Amino acid sequence: MNLMGLDLIALLVTVATIFAAGVIRGFSGFGFAMAAVTGMSLVLPPVLVVPAVLILDALASLQLIPAIRRHIDWRSLRWLLAGSLLATPAGVFVLAALPPTPMRVSISLMVLAAAVLLMRGWGWNRMPGAPFTVAVGAASGLLNDAAAIGGPPVILFYLSSPAGVTVSRASMIVFFLWLDILSLATAATQHLLTAATFRLTVLAVIPLVLGIATGSRLFAHLGPAAFRRGVLILLMVLAAAGLLRALWA
Repeated sequence: MNLMGLDLIALLVTVATIFAAGVIRGFSGFGFAMAAVTGMSLVLPPVLVVPAVLILDALASLQLIPAIRRHIDWRSLRWLLAGSLLATPAGVFVLAALPPTPMRVSISLMVLAAAVLLMRGWGWNRMPGAPFTVAVGAASGLLNDAAAIGGPPVILFYLSSPAGVTVSRASMIVFFLWLDILSLATAATQHLLTAATFRLTVLAVIPLVLGIATGSRLFAHLGPAAFRRGVLILLMVLAAAGLLRALWA
C-alpha cells in the first residue's frame, strides 16, 4: 500500500503520532511539535517532517482559538510577543556562533529544575511587570531561533503566575501560533515548503482535528490542579527527551 508516497508502516506511524500529539496540544496548549517531530522522524526524513509539523501546529492553534479567545490575557501577551520579535535576530546569531549540544543540555536541565520547583508550589503572587515579561518573550524568541525550543520560558512564565489555567492555556496557544508563523517564514526563505510538505499536511489534518478535539474534552473535564500537574509532568518529560536527544545525538 502506498498513499501520498508513504508505505503502510510510515502511514500508520504518521497518523497515530499526529493523533497523539493532537491530544497533547488540545489538552495542554503546547507540546505538539516535540511529540510529532519525535514520532514522525522515525519513519520520515526531518526535512519533510519539520515544515509540515509547523503548519499543523499553526492549524492546531487556529482550531483552538475560537473556543479560547475570551480568555486570552492580551496585556501580558503583547509584551511577550514584542520581546520575542526583538530577540529574533540575536537568535540567528546564537545559532551560528554556539554549539547546539551544550546549549540544549543547559536549557533542558534548567527547564527540569524550574518544573520541579513549580511542582513543589513555587510561584509569583502577582503577574510580573512589563520589563520582566518582555525579557521572557525575548528568551523564548532567542531559543526558538537558536535551538527550536522557544516554548519553555513562556510555559513556565504562565504556570508560575497567578493567572488561572484557562487564561494560561489560552495565552500560550496564541503565543505558539506566533512562534509558528516566525518559523514558517524562516522555512519559506530556505525553500523548505515543498509540494511533499503540503501533501503530508493534508494527510495529517483529520487525525490532528480528532486529536485536538479529544484533548480539549480532557481539559474541560479536569480541574485546575489536575491540569497544572499534567502540564508540569509533560514539560518534564519533554525536557528529559530533549536532554537525551542532545546527549545521544
